[in-house]
Amino acid sequence: MEKRVFVIGLGLIGGSIALAIRRAQEDVTIVGFEINEERLGLAKTLNVIDEGAVSIEQGAKDADLIIISAPVGQAEEIMETLVNIEMKPTVIITDVGSTKQQIMSKAIHLHKKGVTFIGGHPMAGSHKSGVSAARPHLFENAFYILTPEKNTPAAKIEELKDWLSGTKANFLIMSPKEHDELTGAVSHFPHIVAASLVHQVAAIDEKNSTISSIAAGGFRDITRIASSSPTMWRDILLHNKDTLLALLEKWRIEMDRVKDMIDTMDSDAIYSYFNSAKEFRDGLPVKQKGAIPSFYDLYVDVPDHPGSISEVTSILAKEEISITNIRIIEVREDIMGVLRLSFRNEDDRKRAQICLAKHQFESFIEM
Repeated sequence: MEKRVFVIGLGLIGGSIALAIRRAQEDVTIVGFEINEERLGLAKTLNVIDEGAVSIEQGAKDADLIIISAPVGQAEEIMETLVNIEMKPTVIITDVGSTKQQIMSKAIHLHKKGVTFIGGHPMAGSHKSGVSAARPHLFENAFYILTPEKNTPAAKIEELKDWLSGTKANFLIMSPKEHDELTGAVSHFPHIVAASLVHQVAAIDEKNSTISSIAAGGFRDITRIASSSPTMWRDILLHNKDTLLALLEKWRIEMDRVKDMIDTMDSDAIYSYFNSAKEFRDGLPVKQKGAIPSFYDLYVDVPDHPGSISEVTSILAKEEISITNIRIIEVREDIMGVLRLSFRNEDDRKRAQICLAKHQFESFIEM
């Protein structure tokens, strides 16, 4: 019996989930909705969806699964629209938002209507965006958090997992509050810190523009996440307000402690501070996908002579290894290698390192 999936929002995440469902489910029709008609047409051309819906109502009324793939602010508005639509009583609705408490509070109206809503958060992404970047393997081995209501039947949770089995993700079940606290600490708050560091350097740049050249090295790398979507992060901060305010207060206390250690010239305390942080950080899983998307970078030590970079890229091209980004590193403190190559995944990076070694190019992975 044919089933229908309705995906609202056909960007990287929505498109990738649609493709993952398609590769694992038989007899399924995937319907998409996008305000942007050009993106909707592209999704159909790329076989991400089978049909396009002209409205949310048209796509939702016969759907067995509805996936809201939109920023948290828009997701709330979509949920309000869905409340007023007659849907199948067996339908499951889920979202992909980075915050869950506020979304789940909106879901109360759907629950009163007898509709199952299970919050979702696939914790993976890419430096690319849009439906053309969608890949069925985007979420493989990543954490996919589900936040059902306390009274959600276990069978419904298992049904959603089955729908999403093609993602090959690791599913975790937790409460909306627990989700927001954990992702606030390991994802949302680091984005605030990264943006703050950039603002600090930008202020210095107004007085001395030389800092821009120096910051092109390691500083640019550790603040990469500050280049994320401002719209998305505005919504996340507003939706996870209480958690982030608490974290900011703890951060203020932490920085006061560091300030005191420096002010009192307490060398033992300073050493211990960095050493304990190093030990904890070095103990974190290396290969496991976490809250912040991994960067699969390889640093290559190339000689400074004409043609050396093109030689590296030619070697990889012959092996059909795709490079997503390439950059010459000018400031290389704590980094071995003058050339930074970025890859789509760990397998591509490993293959690149092996084939470059065969051609006597030394390369390093920063742990």
